[in-house]
Amino acid sequence: MQPLIPGFENIHQSEVILIAIAITVGLFLLQPKGTGKIGDYFGPVMLLWFATIGIIGFYHALSYPYVFYAVSPHHAIEFLINHPIKGFIALSEVLLAATGGEALYADMGHLGRISIRRAWAYVFPMLVLNYLGQASYILTHQDKEHQAIFFESARSLLGDTLYLPFLVLVICAGIIASQALISGAFSIVFQAINTRIAPLLNIKHTSTEISTQIYIPVVNWMLLAGVIFMYFNFKTSENMASAYGFAVSAVMVITGFFLTFIHFMKRQAFFFIGSVLLLLIDITFFISNFYKIPHGGYWSVIFALIPLSIMVLYTAGQSKLYKSMKFTPFREFILSFENLYLQNPKIKGTAIFLVRDLKNIPPYVTQTFFDHGILYEDNVFLSLVKKDEPFGVETFLKGSIAQGLRLVEIRYGYMEVLDIDRELREAGIWERAIFYGVEDIYTDKLIWKLFSFLKRVTPSFVEFYRFPHGKLHGVAVRVEF
Repeated sequence: MQPLIPGFENIHQSEVILIAIAITVGLFLLQPKGTGKIGDYFGPVMLLWFATIGIIGFYHALSYPYVFYAVSPHHAIEFLINHPIKGFIALSEVLLAATGGEALYADMGHLGRISIRRAWAYVFPMLVLNYLGQASYILTHQDKEHQAIFFESARSLLGDTLYLPFLVLVICAGIIASQALISGAFSIVFQAINTRIAPLLNIKHTSTEISTQIYIPVVNWMLLAGVIFMYFNFKTSENMASAYGFAVSAVMVITGFFLTFIHFMKRQAFFFIGSVLLLLIDITFFISNFYKIPHGGYWSVIFALIPLSIMVLYTAGQSKLYKSMKFTPFREFILSFENLYLQNPKIKGTAIFLVRDLKNIPPYVTQTFFDHGILYEDNVFLSLVKKDEPFGVETFLKGSIAQGLRLVEIRYGYMEVLDIDRELREAGIWERAIFYGVEDIYTDKLIWKLFSFLKRVTPSFVEFYRFPHGKLHGVAVRVEF
């Protein structure tokens, strides 16, 4: 039997793991610098990659043309009907052939719907040809002991001369695919932050041309630690398949459930029926993967519990914090402010106060005005409103609320990284000071102490949106849980 990589016949598994770790560490070390420049080469490399595996697959499929009949789904249905138990178990392995599509759609918020659809129109037929070619290769070489069908079929066509460049292409494609998943993780976490289900994290822009090119240090290093742990724990890609297949099937079920729920709430009958059918298929795949739980699938659950616990703690804590704060009704606040503005001296210039909305005025605002006596000639309530669309920033000057007090609203897409300073200048606002609330949480309960610790170790609202530090004034407000 020929070795998969000539010259590495006697390499030990531990050495393979060390090489994989070295490549992985190098990839993650590149993330702070951004992938905008080298990203220009990703497209051509992946075009070459999918064209190569498509051609190899098509070549072998021609040697056994009957394999093209496998495109028809009725063969799979007949197999499930005639061999229900074997077919059900086989679904857990069949799923691995579709996991790339799930990973592709994970990056939709980063690249956009149109880009994903165009890419899939090319990628899908190349993958189908490759799978058909592998099946044909097995059928035409039934007397041979197989080690890795994909590499064997490639080498039989390319020969020794082109096989080594092909291996280099395989490594490049693997690195690029890993980069896509890392970027997808950044994108998903950023969306979770902007939708206020995850705590604020330090985010860096890595491109001046592409707004979605971001880098999140905490996510980057946690992913690196998780990947290295997986290397030592599973050792081979075959062992890792159990955890991967179970994780992807779970994601598909969760996605299908929310898709069905959204179409139901919007009363879109046609899409609702379609999403229900997709959900049933996802559930079938998910159940078929249950046997993988004791074989490594449980690690998917363990790893998923970490961000899930943080999100649950954060959302519950934020809700508890909001309910525990003593807000002032808008009408009551306006009456007090009008009297204060008419009767007291004022500081020259403009001051900005961060508020969520006008229904309830946060305690730090009333504390600043009425307790500390800080009053500017021009006082601006600034509200940041997230839109349902991924992109777009709009600044609205809502006008005067009372004499000396006005409202400015910035609406932004959930994938936008706001430049607050630029938005304020375009709105004609040149502030001297920016005030915001700092909640000091006092509690005896362990769960809320954990929430308080989470708030302390993550960036504040003004740090996340990069408000100019020289103008910031934090007003402490005691909150008891």
